Amino acid sequence: MAQLAYYGLYALQHRGQQAAGIAVSNGQSIYVYKDLGLVSQVFKDDNLTSLQGNIGLGHVRYATTGRASWENAQPTLGPTAYGTVAMAHNGNLTNTTEMMHLVRRVSGTDLRGELGRGSSTDTSVMTALLGLEGSQAFDTAVRAAGAPAQGWDHPAEDLEAAALRVFSMLEGAFSVAFMDEKRLYAARDRHGFRPLVLGQLGDGWVVASETAALDIVGATFVREVKPGELLVIDEHGVRSTIWATPKPAGCIFEYVYLARPDTSIAGTSVNSARLEMGRTLAREYPVEADLVMATPDSGTPAAIGYAQESGIPYGQGLVKNAYVGRTFIQPTQLSRKRGIRLKLNPLREQIEGRRLVVVDDSIVRGNTQRALVKMLREAGAAEVHVRISSPPVRWPCFFGIDFATRAELIANGMTIEEIRESLGADSLGYISMDGMIAATGIPASDLCMACFSGHYPVDVTSAARMSGSDLVELMQ
Repeated sequence: MAQLAYYGLYALQHRGQQAAGIAVSNGQSIYVYKDLGLVSQVFKDDNLTSLQGNIGLGHVRYATTGRASWENAQPTLGPTAYGTVAMAHNGNLTNTTEMMHLVRRVSGTDLRGELGRGSSTDTSVMTALLGLEGSQAFDTAVRAAGAPAQGWDHPAEDLEAAALRVFSMLEGAFSVAFMDEKRLYAARDRHGFRPLVLGQLGDGWVVASETAALDIVGATFVREVKPGELLVIDEHGVRSTIWATPKPAGCIFEYVYLARPDTSIAGTSVNSARLEMGRTLAREYPVEADLVMATPDSGTPAAIGYAQESGIPYGQGLVKNAYVGRTFIQPTQLSRKRGIRLKLNPLREQIEGRRLVVVDDSIVRGNTQRALVKMLREAGAAEVHVRISSPPVRWPCFFGIDFATRAELIANGMTIEEIRESLGADSLGYISMDGMIAATGIPASDLCMACFSGHYPVDVTSAARMSGSDLVELMQ
């Protein structure tokens, strides 16, 4: 089981590079091993061999709530009235502060589980809520707080019932997998901000953030976990409960950048969507040039699409260092800037004297594109025309993408021409909102595009007030 989780995490390494962890259950006890670093750095044969069980759960971390520290690595582990629970979470709650106040109201200074060990993540708060659920003090505190919880007219009989009650109090984005000693569970928030899929492996079952993880472990894709759905998996198979009315708002940034190109989300191939974004870009922002090139790797499909539509040859203008991770999800501005130079190097013979179209998936802070244009100029490029396969990012994300303040966003307060000048490019073109949406094949009503439009599917007032340091202080 641990080996399978290890391979699955390898397939999902692009979703988080700060920490990795695996939990397994042998039917009697749950064991967890986790540490800071990449999957290949954290796990070796000896610690994988020691994780024996028939239920497993793995996680790679990309910090959005809580600092990048060992205490915040997942899966989390905590006691409940129904056994031990281990949890892995993709997303970001928007009412973490309120939920932590609720935990404090019941526990006081006697924090248990991950919170007691210094964790400051929304995942640890969810784990704590599951641990407190079922107690009279917690039921009283929930009613006193007026929390919008369902099914409180009788005590929860098991972890499934407890989870349904806790989920009804949560707001924001959460695709979670969790387990006790006997069962595996998976759930998505009612909006389905983050992807979650179900697959079958022999007579066993697998849930994962992306279909690519199913492929690498040899599982067959069955279906997506629905927004507002809870799955319970045990020796009898899979049982489903719809715990909330679905209001789909899948993150469009998954199609633009975050997901692997060999993943499918909501029936759409991510690679196909990115190719079409590139074709649309070529129609919307044509230019006379000698070569179309990508900012590897997430810009590659769109660059190929641009070349196909424009008739300009596609070629490799940059060499990527395969041993450097995604600079976008580095934890600090300094590490991002250093990572760009380490990650990319120009191919001078491809670039010198040529007019270039450089296609990238997005401009968030501008670090990558500014450094890239400078490198290409130094390598002898005659012209550099930047094309972006998403609209300007003008608003923060509170649902699991780490650009949480408007001050970080280059498009906030700057015109397209001012951004072009800041980057040092000869021209700059962003795909239109309509063009990006059409490329996904998903109705606009089923997508979250808040980072581009500023229209959020849920109230983010509480999340906007909260910073990571606020949460740490609250937990201390």
